[in-house]
Amino acid sequence: MADMAQRYRGWFVDNARWDHIELRAGDIILTVPPKSGTTWIQMICALLIFQTPDLPRPLGELSPWPDYLVHPREEVVRELAGQRHRRFIKTHTPPDGLPYDARVTYLTIGRDPRDAGLSLDNHRSNTNLAVLIERFNAASRADGVEPPRFPEVPPASESIHDRFRAWVDSPEFMFGLPSYMRHLDIVWRRLDRPNVILTHYQQLKDDLAGSMRGLAETLEIDVPEHKWPELVEAATFGGMKKREADVVSHRDMWLDESRFLHKGTSGRWRSVLDDEDLTHYRERVATLAGPDLLSWVHRGQESAG
Repeated sequence: MADMAQRYRGWFVDNARWDHIELRAGDIILTVPPKSGTTWIQMICALLIFQTPDLPRPLGELSPWPDYLVHPREEVVRELAGQRHRRFIKTHTPPDGLPYDARVTYLTIGRDPRDAGLSLDNHRSNTNLAVLIERFNAASRADGVEPPRFPEVPPASESIHDRFRAWVDSPEFMFGLPSYMRHLDIVWRRLDRPNVILTHYQQLKDDLAGSMRGLAETLEIDVPEHKWPELVEAATFGGMKKREADVVSHRDMWLDESRFLHKGTSGRWRSVLDDEDLTHYRERVATLAGPDLLSWVHRGQESAG
């Protein structure tokens, strides 16, 4: 992979697929660690680009995820090649696993990792594994490769505290705190590049209208003033829930579709985690990033709250 130093490959993702995608000037790559607001920033980009809440196609089709192995590779490549609007492409691969192009904007959202961990816990428990496995198998057959071997995962603990601590310690790509912080740290070290943007989930919560205006300016997208109220409303949690059928990707892969856009809150960890959880988290996260990034991702709070 000529432009990528790091290979990210697992039973459900493979960033080698980026070798087959020809980037264009103006592309926006949404390189976001899981459960940090990926769907939210996809929706915001869609609203800025199309300038209407009535999107021409479901969000997941407008903003594909190339690395995800539930779609045949050629299908994803063909979809992206055929798009004529400004492309905004989803991925959970960190920037060191993506092709770098100075004409492309790399946009990342960070979130308090404790909230991201709890959101991932909900996400995993809501996944319909039977449908997911069949999708992987069908895509593998279409690609002419062996289906992935699914890891044998022991039943999850009934204790949210045990599950949270397991997430804190997990070395698994995309499914643990070390991977989460590594993703943000890679972005953090590239912020001197003018085409790398990092924003915070809480910033969007605190000032959605201002954040959207700022992003439009950075992306050089002109939005008529009269359109802003409608676009901002469509980007709120309530606005997205109203259009859930077009926002939720792979709708048949969730046990309860309404849980995909779950709560959209910040600080839920305060009412869920106990002192032992937070001590375990604080000791671990302090080893994973420098003080500036820790302060930023926790919004200036003590690095472990």
